[in-house]
Amino acid sequence: MSTPPAFSREEARRSFLRAFPTIAVAIFLPAIDSTITATALPAIAADLGVVDRISWVVVAYLIAATIAAPIFGRLGDAFGRRRMLLVGFALQGAGMLAGGLAPNFETMLAARLVQGFGGGALLTLAMALIGESLPPRERGRYQGYLVACFMSASATGPLAGGWLTDQFGWPWVFLAGLPLVAFGAVAAFKLPLRPPSGARFRFDMPGTLLFAGFVVTLVLMLDRIQALRWDAAVLAAVFGAVSLAALVALFFVERRVNDPLLPLPLLGHPAIWRLCVLSACVQGVLVALISFLPLYLYAVRDVPLATVGMLLLPMSVGGGTGALLSGQFMARTGRNMLLPSIGLTMATVILSMLAIWGADIPLAWLPWVLMLVSFSFGTSFPVVQTTVQVAAGAQQLGVATASVQFMRNLGSAVGTAVLGTLIFGAFAVIDAALAERFATVLRGGREALAALPPEERMAMASGLSDGYRVMFVGAAVIMGLGAVMAWRTPLRRV
Repeated sequence: MSTPPAFSREEARRSFLRAFPTIAVAIFLPAIDSTITATALPAIAADLGVVDRISWVVVAYLIAATIAAPIFGRLGDAFGRRRMLLVGFALQGAGMLAGGLAPNFETMLAARLVQGFGGGALLTLAMALIGESLPPRERGRYQGYLVACFMSASATGPLAGGWLTDQFGWPWVFLAGLPLVAFGAVAAFKLPLRPPSGARFRFDMPGTLLFAGFVVTLVLMLDRIQALRWDAAVLAAVFGAVSLAALVALFFVERRVNDPLLPLPLLGHPAIWRLCVLSACVQGVLVALISFLPLYLYAVRDVPLATVGMLLLPMSVGGGTGALLSGQFMARTGRNMLLPSIGLTMATVILSMLAIWGADIPLAWLPWVLMLVSFSFGTSFPVVQTTVQVAAGAQQLGVATASVQFMRNLGSAVGTAVLGTLIFGAFAVIDAALAERFATVLRGGREALAALPPEERMAMASGLSDGYRVMFVGAAVIMGLGAVMAWRTPLRRV
């Protein structure tokens, strides 16, 4: 695949606008999925009778999306991104339709695997398409707009999911997205059909199976760790051992095949591996904050449920603003890593402050503190993809883009598991009986928590507050690692 030509500013704008409808839909659909589905989980659990396994509606999607990222990155390089985008839209649409019509939990699980495979494909291909269409500096300018689209989708998901579930029933959380899928697929036909690379391509089936085994067993291990029980810990250790064995075998195989799913020399590039680690750190902390802050606001800060979403809205605004500013700065100066280096350092400091003084911050100030954290995260979003694509070169654009997407998915799973374990593990250390009582009440839903006697609820809030203090310490450590990676990335101009 040839290197994108040297576009003028106006030519870059026209090229972006031609691809924008497809890219925007391909990013919006996977971005909104996790938050719009989460609000429907209680209704799905009640209808399908699977309260104890309902988290797998989310986990199945995550596993499939993680596996899909490198596969479709490699296929996009070999056969062209327009063709693979159409496959991604078809998988996403089929998964949505099957999920909306699912008569039982097994069908729902299969539908989520298909939908996750399509979602992982769309995100990877959309980001690679930007690199294919625009010169490096201009990518940051336009990726900033797309990051703002991603953050907006994540923010509106809970509102849309709650409204659709209440008004029409949980199946419409899936079915309502089908018109968007159709629109994205039609728009994809208008993209230029670039020729395949021309090189002989053999799909790396052994590497794909080992990679899938590594991801599945790793996610199972993380899921068991969060249970905080001895029997679950033993099972987690078994899954961890299998995951490690699959990873070692994967490295052995990928060094010997002609067309590896994961080209190890590319992933060993000093800029690429550092930025992959950075992406995992940022995404892990961000997803954990989005997942656990609603419980903190409701159970610890006594914020009414109707107000929780509004208090978290500044986080979305902050992330999108940081991405826009960072992309514009890179487009004008070519300096790609300066703002992320400063931003992630600032995020580390703020998270450390939340660990020490978080309980004393007035509630009116808290949303703006969180917005500043999210703004700092946002400065890294547009520049990571661009820098990795520049380091990889045009021939391996899809694989490099997929490596970032894979690490973001992996970071989401690991970060949420680790920080969630810190919250409830610290709570259990402080008062094991009260923590177990809280977990039992939490399984009963919002109504059970609200019905607690005031004294018991205050005791739980105090223990949970200490757990969140430990969580913020963990988040600061993870973000500190991300900041180190930002400062040590050698490719600092594009």
